[in-house]
Amino acid sequence: MRYDLVIFDNDGVLVDSEPISNRLLAGYLTELGHPTSYEDSLRDYMGAALHRVHDLVLERTGRSLPVEFDDVFHGRVFAAFERELEPVPGAVGVLEKLAADGVAYCVASSGSHERIRVGHRKTGLDRWFDDGRIFSSQDVGRGKPAPDLFLHAAERMGVAPERCGVVEDSPLGVRAAVAAGMDVYGFTAMTPSDRLAGATQLFGDMGELADLLHG
Repeated sequence: MRYDLVIFDNDGVLVDSEPISNRLLAGYLTELGHPTSYEDSLRDYMGAALHRVHDLVLERTGRSLPVEFDDVFHGRVFAAFERELEPVPGAVGVLEKLAADGVAYCVASSGSHERIRVGHRKTGLDRWFDDGRIFSSQDVGRGKPAPDLFLHAAERMGVAPERCGVVEDSPLGVRAAVAAGMDVYGFTAMTPSDRLAGATQLFGDMGELADLLHG
């Protein structure tokens, strides 16, 4: 294995949540008078912390989202997760291989700690991620594309950034990993490869990842 630590993004990489959450985000923003399509949501917000939604809407319209926005949105997302959420095909196999090889891994997500845990419980991934392996943008001042979250995860796991490999599916996440000085593997299942152009390597099937990480 070429890395001492593999850092996974969560949404779209471990749990197949991006279609669910972006559908709901587009619908809620449209309800609030900010017409947003599913494609708009993927383009503007995929891989971002919720503060980016607030920032972009204010910048574009001069209007703030309601104070209850985050709570209402999370409530809708968690309810949908309970009905629909599945692990990304192949993700469990990668985790099994890393564990068998004794390679450290963790998750570093723009989502809240609650969102990560709700998704992991629903999909059974909670058996792979104890609290010491879960890092959220809530833990740092700036979310992706700033490098802070990945650097925080590496520090807490006791691994130098240059010994880390990151698995990401969003342009913001790829930029964050590159800024952190880490190799990054861009997962193209939902994101056009040209939008992940800064990645060290691109791949489209999670089943390929273990071999790529071994080099």
